[in-house]
Amino acid sequence: MASLAVRNLLHDKVRLAVTLTGIVFSVVLVAIQTGLFIGFTSTTSNLIDHSGADFWIVSKGVKYIEVGVPFSEKKLYHARAVPGVGEAEKYIVRFSQWKRPDGADQSSEIVGFDPDTQLGGPWRLAEGNVHDLKLQDTVLVDRFYAGKLGVTHLGQSLEIRGIRTRVVGFTEGIRTFTTSPLVFTSLKNALRYTGLDSDRAVFLLVKAAPGADRERLRRALKSAIGDVDVYTRQEFSSRTTNYWMFGTGAGVTVLMAAVLGLLVGIVVVAQTIYAATIDHIREFGTLKAMGATNGYIYRIILQQAVISAVIGYAVGITAAMVAEISSRGGGANIVLPGAVRAALFLLTLFMCVSAAMVSINKVTKIDPAMVFKG
Repeated sequence: MASLAVRNLLHDKVRLAVTLTGIVFSVVLVAIQTGLFIGFTSTTSNLIDHSGADFWIVSKGVKYIEVGVPFSEKKLYHARAVPGVGEAEKYIVRFSQWKRPDGADQSSEIVGFDPDTQLGGPWRLAEGNVHDLKLQDTVLVDRFYAGKLGVTHLGQSLEIRGIRTRVVGFTEGIRTFTTSPLVFTSLKNALRYTGLDSDRAVFLLVKAAPGADRERLRRALKSAIGDVDVYTRQEFSSRTTNYWMFGTGAGVTVLMAAVLGLLVGIVVVAQTIYAATIDHIREFGTLKAMGATNGYIYRIILQQAVISAVIGYAVGITAAMVAEISSRGGGANIVLPGAVRAALFLLTLFMCVSAAMVSINKVTKIDPAMVFKG
């Protein structure tokens, strides 16, 4: 039966090519739109998701990471005194002005962390050493933003807020949602680059001690420090993502594009598979005239749909993954995790089989005598 389904597909190679093109188009469309959506959401909360902290302590009312409000570092000592706290460190995320070699100003997002604990530090270091940031006026920048910042090589000296600084390393693949590149440095350097007083912190990152009750620890931190909000990493990540998703128009636009891509993909596949089946309706009539049961014909149609789905998906997802790799060096950030690729395969199967099921209703009404007519 499987060989009959294959021969039926190969009988009209032009129709097969049209069918596969429709499936490939829909797979690529849905994959890229979904990948753009995931890439968008991941860049909004990159720093939080990769911070390594269990809790983020922020000033009351802070909605997302880019608008942290400084507070006294005395809160750090209160946090460290709470039973169940394994590590607690100051953390700085503030905008500042980067001076390019050509004299132009470029907004940058300074990220200050403790190089010894590396809580909140870079998670993809391509070149250099994080501990070099303990030297005065040193920074790490991402290779993707090197051109934007005017950085051409390690050891290059530039300026941040009028202060001379030296590039001692490169990260790779650390994107930011805003137009301001991330610049990693030590807490001491970050204070100078952002103009904060030495006794101030923008956030506190807390890591629970092994075996500590997380919910109890959160309540204890809230009680001991006061006048702050204490979020789990996941909560603050969601809070930041939700702001950019629904607090601005950008996220909603990307979401609508992803949904539209899915709908267009479903329509294209449904129409393509349905047309391919109907084009072979005389062949199915011949089978019925030879005594084939409806069940036998149904299985052939479904097998044709599955074969088309597998081939179309394989070609489409390959093209989408090429686009994902290419996006790493471009402005758009496409992310296609394994779970998304698997879900897309199941969706492709579902779309093709569903379209085939619709066409089956047409096949059941075939009059076997039609094969003897003109």
